[in-house]
Amino acid sequence: MSDQKSNNALKILTGVLAVALVALGIYTIKFYNDEKENQELLQQEKAVIEGELNDLILKYDEAIAENEGLDSELTAARNRILALRDSVQDMEANLALISRYRREVSNLKAEKEQLFRVVDSLSNQNQRLITEIDSTNNMLLERTRISDSLQVQNQTMASKIDRAAQLKLSNLRGEGVIERNSGRLVENDRTRRVDKIRTCFTITPNTLASAGDKNIYVQVYNPNNELVGDQIAVQHDGGVMVYSAASKVYYENDELDVCLLANINPDRLIEGSYKVLVYEGANLIGATGFSLR
Repeated sequence: MSDQKSNNALKILTGVLAVALVALGIYTIKFYNDEKENQELLQQEKAVIEGELNDLILKYDEAIAENEGLDSELTAARNRILALRDSVQDMEANLALISRYRREVSNLKAEKEQLFRVVDSLSNQNQRLITEIDSTNNMLLERTRISDSLQVQNQTMASKIDRAAQLKLSNLRGEGVIERNSGRLVENDRTRRVDKIRTCFTITPNTLASAGDKNIYVQVYNPNNELVGDQIAVQHDGGVMVYSAASKVYYENDELDVCLLANINPDRLIEGSYKVLVYEGANLIGATGFSLR
C-alpha cells in the first residue's frame, strides 16, 4: 500500500514538472518573438533617420555648389550631419539612442532652414557684404569648434544621466477592440469589427525620473505605414509631430498602468501587421506591434 502511494505521488510530481517545463518553453518563445519584433521596428526607425540625414546632405551639397560665399559654413554644417549619419549607421538600435538621434535630426533641420534663409538673403547682396559675412562666419565657426569640444567632453556623462532618468515601459501591447453599448471594451483582431485601437503598458518605478504630469502619446501605423487614429498634431522643440492618441498622466516615480484608445478611420484599417510607438513628450520610450485579420 505504501509503495502504491509513493508511485502515485511520483506520477503527480512528474506531471507537474512536465507542465512547468511546457509553460517555461512557451514563455521563452514569446519573449524571443517580442524582442525580435521590437528590434525590427527600431531598425525601421533607424533607416528612416539615415534617409533623412542623407536628404539633408544632398541639399547641403547643392547649396555649397551654388553659394561660394557661404561654402565654409555650409561645409561645416554638412560635416556635422555626415558625422551624425556615420554614428547612426554604426550604432546598435535601442530606444534611448533612437530618441536622441531623432532630436538631433530635428535640430539639424532647424539649423538647415536658418542657414538656407541666410543663403537666400545673401544671394541678393553685393561682394562687400559677402566679405563681411565671411569674416563673421569665421568667428562663429571658431566658437562652434570650442563649443563642440566642450560638448564632446560632457556628452558621455549627459547621455548616461538622460538614459537613467527616462521613463521605461513594461507589458507594452497594442490590440484592436470592440466597444459594447455598455462601454465595455473587448479585444478583437478582425478589421471589420474593430472600433478602436487600444495601447496598454506599465510605466516602471524610477527614482531618477522627475515626478509630475507626463504627456504620453501613441502612434499607430497600418501595414501601408499610414498613421491610424485621431491625427493629433503637437508642437515640440524640434517641430510638429502627429499622433494617434494622447493622454496626460501623473507619475509619482512608482509603477503606473496606462491605457490609451485611438479612434479609427475605416479606410486605413486593413489586414496585416501594425506597429505601435509610445512617446513621453517627443521622446520615444516604447515600441511594439500587433496584427489584424
